[in-house]
Amino acid sequence: QVQLVESGGGLVQPGGSLRLSCAASRSIFLINAMGWYRQAPGKQRELVAEITSGGSTNYADSVKGRFRISKDNAKNTVYLQMNSLKPEDTAVYYCNRIPPNQGSWGQGTQVTVSS
Repeated sequence: QVQLVESGGGLVQPGGSLRLSCAASRSIFLINAMGWYRQAPGKQRELVAEITSGGSTNYADSVKGRFRISKDNAKNTVYLQMNSLKPEDTAVYYCNRIPPNQGSWGQGTQVTVSS
């Protein structure tokens, strides 16, 4: 079972930026689409960004134009660059395959956007 470890979260003011990282325990990006998901308090987990094995990307409307997903296949790492952050972006962010592997959910990384 591949393990995924997210990092890079923190407290940031509205309008600020953060870069999240997701390190996989083995190479899966060449054959799997990967996604960044988030779960806000009291809400269901949602997919906000995805990147295919070939590098094509897609974004939820709520983050389009502000977030950018990328990956480094050699480092088995997926990134999420988040700019122009809003309070409604506050959530725990996770990475996983698309569709998600239920056994691979990590601890996530908390992102809090607040002044």
